[in-house]
Amino acid sequence: MPELPEVETTVRGLNRALNSLSARFIDVWADWKKTIKKPRNFKSFKAGIKKKKIEKIWRRGKNIIFELSDNYSLLIHQKLTGHLLYGYWVRRGNNWQPSGNDILADRVNNYIHLLFFLDNGKMIALSDLRKFANVELWKTEELLASSGFNNLGPEILEKSFTFEKFKEALSKKKGKIKEVLMNQSVIVGVGNIYSDEALWRAQVNPFKKIPDLTNRELEKIYDSLRDVLQKSIELHGESFSDYRDTNGEKGGFDKIRMVYRRKGEKCQCCGTIIKRKKIGSRSCHFCPACQKI
Repeated sequence: MPELPEVETTVRGLNRALNSLSARFIDVWADWKKTIKKPRNFKSFKAGIKKKKIEKIWRRGKNIIFELSDNYSLLIHQKLTGHLLYGYWVRRGNNWQPSGNDILADRVNNYIHLLFFLDNGKMIALSDLRKFANVELWKTEELLASSGFNNLGPEILEKSFTFEKFKEALSKKKGKIKEVLMNQSVIVGVGNIYSDEALWRAQVNPFKKIPDLTNRELEKIYDSLRDVLQKSIELHGESFSDYRDTNGEKGGFDKIRMVYRRKGEKCQCCGTIIKRKKIGSRSCHFCPACQKI
């Protein structure tokens, strides 16, 4: 699933592509209308989105928000395998084929189930193999007041989110550190990938419980999280699986991935074999020597 760096990369890519142009949605196509969660009726969604001008694109947690004219907002959560692409596609038979960009022809970019047509002649496409993505059209004030939006935790990369605030947020929880880091009501944007990577860098065992962490360990987790997320943004995210940026290109974080999906390989710090274990309904990867309980 795209996490904070991948979503931030997508938002920055869209903003660069549109380059402050006052682009408007002029039409929308979908062959998997269940992606549209609000309103449920596709015709109503289509009518609501047409002629709306894109005024701002930003990120909140793993959500992409298009602020539109007439006080509307389009919210997209890419979920497990979704990613947004920017370009031009031509309909050939039952498929949409990219025009003028060979990278968009990559297999993972060809699961097009939703297309937004813009008045600048380009399109924003959602490629989503598993078809789990959510797309919602809201009145902006209703979105900002919604429980789902307001229950999101703080942004770990915000300058105002200091170590003291991080420590306070975690102090309210008693569970295992990896599970708490992935709890979107505690902090947003962190999932399986970056919790594994940050905890390895901090040399903290993912099964260690919050009350058992020392102040120094908490500092190391805070610093490692910020460092690994920022580095991944610089590298345009992680593309081990399905994620691609808005141009259809892979991110570069895979090259510096230390433990995530490296079960059975040697730890690059000490040479111990990386282990994979279940933690709740998820999995974690860690070095049993560097990250002792």
